[in-house]
Amino acid sequence: MPDALLEVRGLTKRFGGVVATDHVSLEVADGETLAVIGPNGAGKTTLIGQLAGEIPPDAGTIRLAGRDLARLGVHARSHLGLARSFQITSVFREFTALDNVALAVQAHGGHSFRFWRPARVDPALRGPAAAILESIGLADRGDVPAGSLAHGEQRQLEIAMALATRPRVLLLDEPVAGMGLEESHRMVGFLRTLKGRQSMLLVEHDMDAVFALADRIAVMVYGRVIATGSPAEVRLNAEVRRAYLGEDRLA
Repeated sequence: MPDALLEVRGLTKRFGGVVATDHVSLEVADGETLAVIGPNGAGKTTLIGQLAGEIPPDAGTIRLAGRDLARLGVHARSHLGLARSFQITSVFREFTALDNVALAVQAHGGHSFRFWRPARVDPALRGPAAAILESIGLADRGDVPAGSLAHGEQRQLEIAMALATRPRVLLLDEPVAGMGLEESHRMVGFLRTLKGRQSMLLVEHDMDAVFALADRIAVMVYGRVIATGSPAEVRLNAEVRRAYLGEDRLA
């Protein structure tokens, strides 16, 4: 893909005798949503950890807009435009929703999260934070402690914090995990509003969410990418169907 914004080549990670990612190569174009799917243990979360800088690869390259990220840590990658959400919600539960997003705005400006007091009073931080909360449908929840939000609202808040860093590529690790049907529909609806203007790499087990959001799908099994293509192509791929052992998630 000549116009790839995020380009991964030969990414490999071993944990003892287990090969978590086995020469993984994939690309995400500007404005594209790439979904990465696969059975449990396929290496999907390890892949996201390597992209974000949390897990050092044993081999391979990661480039963002042509820049090699190999020697850069999490914070540096964030400043260059990689932001991630987590499989398990990660917010400051005792702070309000608005405080959480303002802290993310502050951190992206080069300040440590420990200097949180200005985030509670500085209009230059709280103004953008309020706008982001409004964009994701949490404007009326800004003064609520994050720990008191419903599970789905906490997941929305976490993505709002990621968006506050103005990412070029948003890494989403199972954004609808643990949600009920209504919450899941709301989250998918929100993420659809980002399509075309926000590049996203989405790891997700919920196939309804995957097929609603993905422009392309990469399928991982035992650390390898066995197929990449449009949702229609992946649905019809015989090797993918065998990997899922006849499960009806691709039907």
